[in-house]
Amino acid sequence: MDKFMQLAIEEAKEGLEEGGIPIGSVLVKDGEVVGKGHNMRVQENDPLAHAEIVCIRNAGRIGKYNDTVLYSTLMPCYLCAGAAVQFGIKEVIVGESENFEGASEFMKEHGINVTDLDLEECREMMAEFILEKPEIWNEDIGE
Repeated sequence: MDKFMQLAIEEAKEGLEEGGIPIGSVLVKDGEVVGKGHNMRVQENDPLAHAEIVCIRNAGRIGKYNDTVLYSTLMPCYLCAGAAVQFGIKEVIVGESENFEGASEFMKEHGINVTDLDLEECREMMAEFILEKPEIWNEDIGE
């Protein structure tokens, strides 16, 4: 498995261990990790603390983002896809989109190359969480 996706999965597991939603993200520039994070909505009582947003915040001001790759264990929602579009990220690689379709088409329409790895580990981790904590999941996706 891609080492950067493995780091995103580790972030997702860390979030789950903290009592949060198991979604992890990593931002890579020139083959190096410049930011990583996991969903912190529950832990920080912050509705905007999605994994990709936390990851980009943790990367800080890196100048241009058009040569970065954003990894996420789950297909980004419109909030996170909007951040990718806003900052000019050109490639997003996701672990899965079966549990949440997300905003793949939106990103593609804005010139982002989206790759869905359809990883069993990511699918199972999210499916189990959704089954165990549907109220938290539904809040996360705005339902």
